Amino acid sequence: MQKENNTSTPSTPARMRHRRRSTEVIPEASKSNGGHLLVDDRNKYRSMLIRAYSTLWMIGGFAFIVYMGHLYITAMVVVIQIFMARELFNLLRRSHEDRHLPGFRLLNWHFFFTAMLFVYGRLLSQRLVNTVTSDKFLYQLVSSLIKYHMVACYFLYIAGFMWFILTLKKKMYKYQFGQYAWTHMILIVVFTQSSFTVANIFEGIFWFLLPASLIVINDIFAYIFGFFFGRTPLIKLSPKKTWEGFIGASVTTIISAFVLANILGRYQWLTCPRKDLSTGWLHCDPGPLFKPEHFTLPGWVPLWFPQKEISVLPVQWHAVWLGLFASIIAPFGGFFASGFKRAFKIKDFGDSIPGHGGITDRMDCQMVMAVFAYIYHQSFIVPQSISVEMILDQILTNLSLEEQHALLMKLGQILQERL
Repeated sequence: MQKENNTSTPSTPARMRHRRRSTEVIPEASKSNGGHLLVDDRNKYRSMLIRAYSTLWMIGGFAFIVYMGHLYITAMVVVIQIFMARELFNLLRRSHEDRHLPGFRLLNWHFFFTAMLFVYGRLLSQRLVNTVTSDKFLYQLVSSLIKYHMVACYFLYIAGFMWFILTLKKKMYKYQFGQYAWTHMILIVVFTQSSFTVANIFEGIFWFLLPASLIVINDIFAYIFGFFFGRTPLIKLSPKKTWEGFIGASVTTIISAFVLANILGRYQWLTCPRKDLSTGWLHCDPGPLFKPEHFTLPGWVPLWFPQKEISVLPVQWHAVWLGLFASIIAPFGGFFASGFKRAFKIKDFGDSIPGHGGITDRMDCQMVMAVFAYIYHQSFIVPQSISVEMILDQILTNLSLEEQHALLMKLGQILQERL
């Protein structure tokens, strides 16, 4: 007995020492990060080719959709939302529990499409009215649908809520309520950013395309600079991110923002806001932000330089701020996603895009950027004072044809009395 105690006693500290060593290895590995950096990855050229190939396909498809116009871009956002929701729903899914809950997955999608109906109904209702104004029957039908839109969405949600309560099963309450909370968090994350994205699209494709492009540029050049020069780890959450990639991408993104704004700002198709849901070409007064200002170059510029003056759009100075945000702050959306994936012990949210992971892996920074672009546009671009154009826009958007006619008659009477 004594011998057994003697033999068992040293085994315990040995086991404790072994555990202590195992916990200390992780910081040591992350500290060096040598095996995780792209510059030291033996398969980096193969992964780069796969990533570059899928990136070219995405950029080509994205350019085609932008060319097609506002409505097609909005449809693309909807498709992206559906893929994001599917990837996020699957994170906490347990097949064993789901087998005992028939129809439980369908309930998640019921909440998803109810939220979609509510958000897009609020965003696009008046634009839909403007589209059907010329047809009296359609105008009255759409106006009635919009009037009862909120109550319809509310009762759809209540139906889902009752469905959830009726499907509760003993010994599965924790899993079901966890899924219920997870579903609502997904709806908040997905539809908050998408509502801002769609609002940016209809304010002018420029305000959607420029921020989205800056995120893509920052991501590409962070990968390129990290691929060839990355030596210093940036953050433990993302072992492959380096300071060299972060700084190189930041400089490139800010310069690209200034240049890209000059190119995109010269096309009315991109700068004009869309007031309805039609797909025709747009023509409008671009406003002072998109009218070039000419600057004469100073005398110290070399004589061999071909131009004596340069033209700059005022919107380019705003684009610099967007570039700063896209390069310095928006990447923290990616860091958040990296920490999120580590919490769930997964490498990517999905495998929809070869070399990139899932759709959610590409949208992490875009979500942060879309919200900032909308807030910046509303705070610093949209005129705060009331103008004739703003009043006319409110009249055409919110009043029916009969109300507009009554307003015209009343305004005519007031003007005649004053004259």
